[in-house]
Amino acid sequence: MPRQLFGTDGIRGVAGEPPLDQPTVYAFGAALGEWVSHHSNPTVVIGMDTRESGQWLAETVAAGLARSGARATFAGLTTTPGVAHLARVEDFAAGVMISASHNPFQDNGLKVFDHTGFKLPDSTEHDLESRIFSLLQQSHPPARLALVPDPAYDRHYVEFLASSFPGSLRGVRLVLDCANGAASYLGPELFSGLGAEVIALGCSPDGRNINQECGALHVDGLRRRVLAERAHLGAAFDGDADRCIMVSASGRIIDGDHALLIAARRLRPQSVVATVMSNLGLERALAADGIGLIRTAVGDRYVIEEMLRAGLPLGGEQSGHVIFRRYSTTGDGMLTALRVLESLIESGVALDKMVEDFVVYPQKLVNVRFAVKRPIEELAGVQAEIRAAEAEFGDAGRVLVRFSGTEPLARVMVEGPTADRVDERASAIAGAIRLALC
Repeated sequence: MPRQLFGTDGIRGVAGEPPLDQPTVYAFGAALGEWVSHHSNPTVVIGMDTRESGQWLAETVAAGLARSGARATFAGLTTTPGVAHLARVEDFAAGVMISASHNPFQDNGLKVFDHTGFKLPDSTEHDLESRIFSLLQQSHPPARLALVPDPAYDRHYVEFLASSFPGSLRGVRLVLDCANGAASYLGPELFSGLGAEVIALGCSPDGRNINQECGALHVDGLRRRVLAERAHLGAAFDGDADRCIMVSASGRIIDGDHALLIAARRLRPQSVVATVMSNLGLERALAADGIGLIRTAVGDRYVIEEMLRAGLPLGGEQSGHVIFRRYSTTGDGMLTALRVLESLIESGVALDKMVEDFVVYPQKLVNVRFAVKRPIEELAGVQAEIRAAEAEFGDAGRVLVRFSGTEPLARVMVEGPTADRVDERASAIAGAIRLALC
């Protein structure tokens, strides 16, 4: 049975509307409180990004936890990987991050980590959903429990990140775009504390400007500033700072695939774990170095599951989620920037040079908003277009059609040897989806 509340990255929606209305969020807190009751310390650490809805959502979750006899402790403004880290090292029963990642401010979400810092498996999310729906049938009015952030949590997290960096960033000019989000204060503090000259963009959150023409999904401004400042590197985070997209000194965009290649050449793992969205060019570049590529479904939770199963140290997504298993249990944008800077300084090789053999295959992404959801396999017209594209490209291309786990969208990804053919095939598949589902 498919999950009804949880998507690929927790529960997400418009704040104040189902499933993020106050009764459902309160029931979520109560269900989570029951789930952690077996833990020796039934305390849940809660963090949030800069969205204006974050505080009332956090306080509603806390009230639900209290209803079930659990406790909440509040990290306040922090990052998603920060919450995962705190859950793991501070002996909390779980962690909840209130964020909708790269989405606009109207949206928000609930991401849950267990006491080891990992996102919950599907089976546990199913169990929580069942209990949430059961609680919603009971006559318990939702409430809020006032929360005051403890600044020690962010301090511990920044100290952990700084301790992972073996040297100094003195002499490094770095442009940071913090998306007016969770890294707005932590990012400049971390990198300047290591000695870098930091030029900060997107560090003035007002509750509504998170991800607004800034951050990891809007890197044009970062690129211009890197070139204007003659910086060594630019790094853009998304709203909850679990992803990082970088810009080299020459203005080249360094996405998650590039970061994986740079890290793999330093760590030399047997294989790297990525998702079906990673560019074919990454697979070819890794293969030239004798490193394999294992692909998973989209979502960093599936990447880390495969990393653990295969005992591999490195994985991530093209979108900028990169997981270094030695340090973290989830994608961490600031940690990714530190690891790339470490490679840059240790090797003395320009970033462009590190990835010069990464030939990016033309890739087209098309999102189709649908009215009625039906399995892609049942759509004859769509299947015909997919087969035609696969027959044309052979092993020099890829076709992926999937439904988003967080929005009512069908996502079409086509890769191939030439941009015009890729565009034409992607448009044809998207058109067939519109005919079938819209």
